[in-house]
Amino acid sequence: MTGIGSTLLPLLFITMASLTHGLQEADLVFVGDAMQHKAQIDAARRSGGAYDYSECFVSLHDYIGNADYAVVNLETPLGGRPYTGYPCFSSPESYVDALRKAGFDLFLTANNHTLDKRDKGLIRTIDSLDIRGIDHIGTYRNLAERDSVMPFIRDINGFKIGFINCTYGTNGIRLTSDAVVDYIDRGRIKADIDSARAHGAELIAVCIHWGDEYRLLPNDSQRRLADFLVDNGVELVIGSHPHVIQPIELRTDSAGNKALVVYSLGNFISNMKTRDTRGGIAVKVKLKRDGEGKACVAQASYRLLFTVPPSDGRNFMVLPAEDVDHPLWKGHCLSFTKSAEQIFNKHNVGVERDTLPVQSTKNEDVDKIFRRMLGVLQK
Repeated sequence: MTGIGSTLLPLLFITMASLTHGLQEADLVFVGDAMQHKAQIDAARRSGGAYDYSECFVSLHDYIGNADYAVVNLETPLGGRPYTGYPCFSSPESYVDALRKAGFDLFLTANNHTLDKRDKGLIRTIDSLDIRGIDHIGTYRNLAERDSVMPFIRDINGFKIGFINCTYGTNGIRLTSDAVVDYIDRGRIKADIDSARAHGAELIAVCIHWGDEYRLLPNDSQRRLADFLVDNGVELVIGSHPHVIQPIELRTDSAGNKALVVYSLGNFISNMKTRDTRGGIAVKVKLKRDGEGKACVAQASYRLLFTVPPSDGRNFMVLPAEDVDHPLWKGHCLSFTKSAEQIFNKHNVGVERDTLPVQSTKNEDVDKIFRRMLGVLQK
């Protein structure tokens, strides 16, 4: 660019940055369990031994990619060949490549399938994510590595966010090496919260694998642990594991501070076949600063997602539920949607469904560009 344009563009950026100063925002997106059943592996298999998942998430690339930071629960180790589905998973690395291309920034690895391929699979998963430069938390090669990673804090548009990931268990499989899995332990979680605060985290997200499978309401243990986390200052409690959705609460305390509790995001993608396991939700959280400049959770919304199984030579595909029009699966999606909405309409607090069209990244957010620039300027 030359001439007037090259002069005006920097001035425009500076002007817009100054106009938006104090209106700093960031959008986080969380989705649930990225499963990998045998039917998914079979559908992705190509001649020559390759596995192609590129079609699975294309309908959500803009929604996920437009977030400033997106988080997914990787509920399968990258344990190497032979690739296997339930009950002991092992997935191709190309699965992670497709999730990363879809726009996910942080991969959670502490879940009940973490040790499906034992310690070797846990370490191979870490190696594969590290080679790709992907953020991940929840499992570690050893305690020294955990100590070097935690507290895990990311600067997202100028917001310093601490992330914690832990699981209730690993299906009875025990570690046999120095590898570390972050299990649910209130003492360690409290220490991680305190450490994150001490290192400058303004907000904390605890991504937790808990609850009863296939149950649409949280159990007493989930409720008590959610209360414990919120009482200890956690602003985002993000749950997974039940493979079905559970309610969402945007709590406000007496001082006006907000904390979001998502009891279960449900499945992101899977080959589960019951009404309530065919889909899940994506939760979008908007962060802002109050009048005193303090970071806070401003609002949250959810989007219903549905997995359409392969047909006509196509792979599994995750779609916004409102976009499912396949003649074989539209009825199933409507059934899933009706069940989820019954739960959310009765039990949600302060969080509504988002049904706005997923915008194109090409047209979206000149505002997002300025916000990202502001984040850099304010670091």
